Amino acid sequence: MIIDTHAHLLPQSTLDDLATRAAEFPGVALTETDGKFQLAFAGGNPTRPIMPNLRHDDPRAQWMQDNGIDLQLPGGWLDSFGYELDPGEGEAWSRFLNEGALAATKDNPALMPLATVPMQDGNRAAKVLRDAVAAGMPGAMIGTLPKGGHGNLDDPDLDPFWEAAADIGLPIIIHPMFVTGDARLLDYQMVNAVGRVTDVSIAISRLLYAGTLLRYPGLKVVASTGGGALPWMLGRLERNKTVHPDGFADPVEGFHQLYFDAIVFRPKALNFLTDLVGVDKVMMGSDYPFPIGDLTPRNLIENSGYGEADVHAMMTGNAQRLFALT
Repeated sequence: MIIDTHAHLLPQSTLDDLATRAAEFPGVALTETDGKFQLAFAGGNPTRPIMPNLRHDDPRAQWMQDNGIDLQLPGGWLDSFGYELDPGEGEAWSRFLNEGALAATKDNPALMPLATVPMQDGNRAAKVLRDAVAAGMPGAMIGTLPKGGHGNLDDPDLDPFWEAAADIGLPIIIHPMFVTGDARLLDYQMVNAVGRVTDVSIAISRLLYAGTLLRYPGLKVVASTGGGALPWMLGRLERNKTVHPDGFADPVEGFHQLYFDAIVFRPKALNFLTDLVGVDKVMMGSDYPFPIGDLTPRNLIENSGYGEADVHAMMTGNAQRLFALT
C-alpha cells in the first residue's frame, strides 16, 4: 500500500451543499463566475478560485493510478478553513467541512480525509477534533495562522487543542498559509516558492521555543514541506537557546519529536533530512493537486539511494504506524 500523506480536497458536493445551506453560515460567501468558485470569510477578500482538481474525483483517481498510489490522506484546502470567522460559526464551519469530506469519500477506500478544526478557539478545536476521530478521520491538518491572517500556534488559548491531540494520539499536520502579509513575496510567484517555507518554519519554531511538544509528550506533529527551513536552521535555533538560556524550551529536543513529509524535490535534500531525523520520521507526500507540489512523489524516494526497507518505510510503513492505518 503506497500512501500519500500530504494532499488537499474540497469536494464539489460540499460547495453544492453550501449553496443550499448558506443561511447557516452568514460569515461565508460563495460565488460562482463562469464555473469558477470562490469563498470569502467575514467580509474579507475572495479566495483564489477553487481548482477543479480539488473538487472532482476523476482527475484525482487517474493521477493516483498513474503514480501507483493506493491511499491518499487529503486534508482540506487551507484557504477554505475560515479561521477569520467568529468562534461559534468557525466551529460549525469546520464540522460542515468534515462532514462534507467524509460524505464525499465514504464509498472510496482510496481516500481517507483529514479533519479541519476551528483554530480560532482552542476549546472548540479540541471538541471538533475528538468528534472527527469518532467519525473515523485519521488525523487533522491545520494552518499556521489561527486567527486568519495573524495569530500563533503557541497561543495559550490553543493549549486545550494540543492537549486533546496528545491525549488521542492523533497526528496533526501543520501546513503553511498562502497569505502571510510580506509584500516582498508578491513578485516571481514567491508566495509559494519562499513564503510557504518561511511561514511553516516560523510557526513551528515558536512551538519549539514554547515547549509545546515537550509539555504534551503524546503529541504527533507533522511538519509539512519537509519541515520548511527547520532542518537547515536547527543549529541556529539551538544557538539562540544557548545565548538566551532563560524562557526558552530546548528546540532540539522538540524538533526530534516532529515528523516530516518528503516534499523536498532533490535527493541530497531528502538524504540530509533522513540523516538528521531518521528514515522513520519521513513520509511520502505530494501536495496534490497544486503545481508547486511533487506530483510524481514516488520518484524522489525510489531514486535517492535508499534500500528497499527504507523506501517501504517512507512510502508505506511510517504512515501506517503514525496514522494507525490497517
